[in-house]
Amino acid sequence: MLTYILRRIAIAISVIVVTMVASFGLFFLAPTDPAGAMCGRNCTPERIADITKSLGLDEPFLAQVTNYMKGVVVGRTFSSGGTTVECPAPCLGYSYQLGQPVTKLIGNALPVTVSIVIGGAVVYLFIGVLTGTVAARLRGTSVDRLTVGASLGISSVPYFVVALLAALYVAGTILPRSEYTSFFDNPFAWAAGLVSAWVILGLTNAAGYTRYARAAMIESLGEDYVRTARAKGISERRVVYRHGLRAAITPIATILGLDLAFQLTGAIFTEAIFGLPGLGVLTLRAFSFFDLPVLMGAVLVGSVALVVMNLIVDIVYTVLDPRVRLA
Repeated sequence: MLTYILRRIAIAISVIVVTMVASFGLFFLAPTDPAGAMCGRNCTPERIADITKSLGLDEPFLAQVTNYMKGVVVGRTFSSGGTTVECPAPCLGYSYQLGQPVTKLIGNALPVTVSIVIGGAVVYLFIGVLTGTVAARLRGTSVDRLTVGASLGISSVPYFVVALLAALYVAGTILPRSEYTSFFDNPFAWAAGLVSAWVILGLTNAAGYTRYARAAMIESLGEDYVRTARAKGISERRVVYRHGLRAAITPIATILGLDLAFQLTGAIFTEAIFGLPGLGVLTLRAFSFFDLPVLMGAVLVGSVALVVMNLIVDIVYTVLDPRVRLA
């Protein structure tokens, strides 16, 4: 296991490095003036020259990438309006639009997004697996047909429509109004301010997990070891939830891991509609103002999240399903 984890970590680091180089080339080698775009509309030639020199945009591409990577490891120093700004490691650049290091901006936005994603995942995983398991046990009955029909109906409605209607008519009335409070400042206010986003995100995503869980449970309950367990006289509840569900949860863990990784940088609808200052809103603003350092930082965070979640899913696979062996 240790050798496998170390090998996967080495592969993950290489993937992140390649992503960083490709993203850097995509953003900073575009047929535009990166310094002028980052400086904004009312910008002087002196200011553009200051940004160009501070970011090393006048150096060869390889030197620029090397400096960026070096900043991630040991930090960098930037020049902003004649003053020197220290950006400690891990330094993901400096936003001249907002006048702050990218690491600080992402550090303020990331806890909001993580709170939304994790809370929503708890809701849709619980509801989806529970309803999918019940539908599989009652396959062919009216309960099964109703569950599948309801999940298909919910999935057919765009998420942003459901979220917008919930924000207008549910948040602040049936559910508390959405706002973000740090968990460490007030855990109860943190949960109350995010419960609307959790419920809506959880209910809409639970529809897909219901179908995943149902299909996996139907396949699992048809396996030989399940029939053997029933033949031994083991109770049906234990057969379903102890033997069948453990095997069925394996493909769901894969989907969950990828969903969590993508939602960390794709929760923009939830954040924008419910007024939560997360990573998605920060990234959208960076696109609007062509804030390249913030975009680079968001891409790097997203790639790290995806690689880490893939590693976690592979390890969890071996725990959930003994039939899986590490290659």
